[in-house]
This record gives sequence, structure tokens and C-alpha cells, in this order.
Amino acid sequence: MYHKNIKLFLAAAIIAFAVYQFIEGNIGNGIALIPLAGIFVFLYFKNEMILLAFMRLRKQDFEGSKKWLDKIKDPEAALTVKQQGYYYYLHGLMYSQKNMTKAEKYFKKAIKLGLSMSQDLAMAKLNLAGIAMSKRRKREAQMLLKEAKKADKHDMLADQIKMMKQQMKKI
Repeated sequence: MYHKNIKLFLAAAIIAFAVYQFIEGNIGNGIALIPLAGIFVFLYFKNEMILLAFMRLRKQDFEGSKKWLDKIKDPEAALTVKQQGYYYYLHGLMYSQKNMTKAEKYFKKAIKLGLSMSQDLAMAKLNLAGIAMSKRRKREAQMLLKEAKKADKHDMLADQIKMMKQQMKKI
């Protein structure tokens, strides 16, 4: 994993070399170098370790996902703010199966840092509502459910929200 500033430096160096290739008359080489620089710019905004952890998580491989996330040694220095949010979001998803207190801490940190997609924000708030409900904090759970419903723009989590509301009525 490269540091975020190294990725930008590599992209700038490759673009400079592509311009040099254009000037020298090697148009094909210059054209081939532009997408290569684009890869480094893409990886600046989307961290490769987080992408690999998401792929493992989609297959329900929590251990493999944790292995990829553990390769990020210092998230504050190596990741942008949104990437840090997803780093903590993924940790929250993994710990929600084992340790609710840790999962709650990670989800709150992810929400504070921000998540790019509203669906991810809704999922984090829904998980926080479930944790609050299991700890008998009904008012906090209701507030988080409202926020999750508001963030769920495509109604992908509508069934889970309804189920949680029904469970809260039993409390």
C-alpha cells in the first residue's frame, strides 16, 4: 500500500513522462501512460486495501476482510477522511457479530468522519439503532431509526427498519 501523497506524486510523474513522450513523437507511448496515471489518481480516492476488504466482506469472509484492513497501519495518515470513515465502517460491520461495544464505537466514528453513499450511512445508523435497542436505549434507537430511514433513499433497508420498529414496540 502506498501513502496517499506518493500516489499523487506517481500520477504527476507519469503524466509528465507522457507529455515528454508526446513531445518526442512517441504518441502511442504517451497515450498508454495516461490511463496508467489515471489508476494512481483513482487509487488516491479509493484505497485499494479498503476495496479488497469490501470484496471479502461481500463473500461473508470476515477474517479475510480483517486481514486486508490490518494492512493499513496508520489510517489517519494513509487515508483521506472519507476513506477513514469506510475503514471504521468496515470494522464496525465486522465487530457487530462479536463485540457490540466495539462495533458501536467504530460506527459512531465512521458516521462522524462521513460516508460517501447514503446507503452506507443508513446501514451504519441501522446497526447503531440495533445496538442501542439491545442495550435498552429505546429513545436513542428510535432517533437512529428515523435517521436511517431518511438516509435510505432507495428503500433498500425498508424491511429491516420495519422489523426493528416492530421489535421496539415489544420493549
